[in-house]
Amino acid sequence: MKELDVVKLVKPFEGLDAGTEGTIVCEYDGKAFEVEFFDEKGDTIDVLTTPTTLLALVKEYLD
Repeated sequence: MKELDVVKLVKPFEGLDAGTEGTIVCEYDGKAFEVEFFDEKGDTIDVLTTPTTLLALVKEYLD
């Protein structure tokens, strides 16, 4: 996973449900990502530092 990839939570985290999707906006040392989570309308819910173990790739960003 890398910056701008779309990911989803595999477990609930910080009040967000499993399956909540977001976009990676920053990578930290390979162990965590800053993720902007959004709702089904595309509105931002929260931006959280999220351990990689809680994320699954939904869509890879292709530049």
